[in-house]
Amino acid sequence: MMRKPVDTGAPDRLYTVTGGRSRSDDFFDLVTLVVSECRPTPGMQSEHARTLELCQHPTAVVEIAAELKLPITVVRILLGDLLDMGRITARHPPATRSAASLPDTDLLKEVLHGLRNL
Repeated sequence: MMRKPVDTGAPDRLYTVTGGRSRSDDFFDLVTLVVSECRPTPGMQSEHARTLELCQHPTAVVEIAAELKLPITVVRILLGDLLDMGRITARHPPATRSAASLPDTDLLKEVLHGLRNL
């Protein structure tokens, strides 16, 4: 089965959507949760308005990109705009724990053995 190429949109449209910007900072990870802090306002850029509607509940950046059918880079730029305007808040996932902070494997084996004996 052959996969269809991903449509990233017409370059001139993406240029317009981002105001000519092609880079965003790395503030937004793919799994960063975004929440709207307000409703869309009249005259707002349609992509900004749609993002605010999508994010009435915590929504991951990758989900926003999929719903808007826009590349992640473009969505990050749009989210940066909304964050700068105070229209969204972003919550990053907790950092992965280091191996040193995980429980000892011997202890886990003992707990598992004890549970099996119940």
